[in-house]
Amino acid sequence: MAEARVAKDGDTVHVHYTGTLDDGEQFDSSRGRDPLSFTVGSGQVIGGFDEAVRGLIPGESRTVHIEPADAYGERDESRVLSVPAAEAPDGLKAGDRVQMGDQPVLVTEVTAETVTVDANHELAGKALNFDVELISLD
Repeated sequence: MAEARVAKDGDTVHVHYTGTLDDGEQFDSSRGRDPLSFTVGSGQVIGGFDEAVRGLIPGESRTVHIEPADAYGERDESRVLSVPAAEAPDGLKAGDRVQMGDQPVLVTEVTAETVTVDANHELAGKALNFDVELISLD
């Protein structure tokens, strides 16, 4: 009987996952849709997620805790910017997500003079928890 193949760098894997924050809030899940497919070690996913899949065999699951450095990094306050309101699109309000160049940003404050945006990833500075199940690998 052949030994089960283990996920390693260079393999294309298909996984189901559920991502939660330390307080239990779920921020994403592939359950109920197609599995996430990526090549292990290629930089297509956050580093900690690659690490979570390495060594799994199809049908196996693992729960991992990923610190910010191996996820979306720490928050960087220099990525919070204010631009003159006259240079911003009309009708913006706090909570809007917009593109600024090729960068998605979150509008955090709008005054008569300025629009403040945060270019940090929404999960920057947060530890992430993933329940990962390897469905198959190519």
